[in-house]
Amino acid sequence: MSKSDAELHQACTARFIELANTMAKEGIASPVVSAGLMSASGVYATYIVAGNEGGLNPTGVDKVTAAYRQQLEQVQKVKKEQYEKRSGE
Repeated sequence: MSKSDAELHQACTARFIELANTMAKEGIASPVVSAGLMSASGVYATYIVAGNEGGLNPTGVDKVTAAYRQQLEQVQKVKKEQYEKRSGE
């Protein structure tokens, strides 16, 4: 049985967080780890949109920015729901 995109997304997210936590445990400051992950994600997002040879034009930057915003809003929604669930118990 193959995993759904949602399951793969969740697994990828968990692996990136695990890597970030490992880096932090190695003594790298959390803001530096976060910035590194963001930069790596930006490089990869650019590759997905424009390939190895290109860069994003302003419209492409807007599209990637909108995708990041959507993800961040979803993360915050889930975190809020989890907090409210724990607080209500």
